Amino acid sequence: MNREPLPFQLFTEIAIIDQLAGNAFERALPAGITRAQFTVLHHFIRRGLAEQSPAQLADAIQVTRGTMTSTLARMERSGLISVRPDPADGRAKLVALTEAGRAMRDACVAAIGPLLPLVEQSLDETELQTMLQLLQRLRQKLDNARDTAI
Repeated sequence: MNREPLPFQLFTEIAIIDQLAGNAFERALPAGITRAQFTVLHHFIRRGLAEQSPAQLADAIQVTRGTMTSTLARMERSGLISVRPDPADGRAKLVALTEAGRAMRDACVAAIGPLLPLVEQSLDETELQTMLQLLQRLRQKLDNARDTAI
């Protein structure tokens, strides 16, 4: 029997699922797109954002600003995003999705379609709904607490 605290066991399972699903997800993505790039594309769509600064994106996705700058540079070269000066702050920049970026996000979602039956075979719809609600509640709590010292 596992003697670790239940919350630790939960985090362990989430981490393992993240590794397994993340690796399968990355292999399914269209050629030339990385998981990091998809995360940026999906962030814009999921949050209904028109524009966001690179710093805001880095904070939201929880990567360093240097990592985000590198990811955004590759995405801009590929035409997935546009970057323009922030009119309110000449030193800052604003990032927006292009139509190509929106189309790539949709292509990525379609590409992972074959992975979804694995989940549907493991959990029925009621279990999926319950699990989704519980995970969303946990994510919101962790998100609200992320900037507080532990």
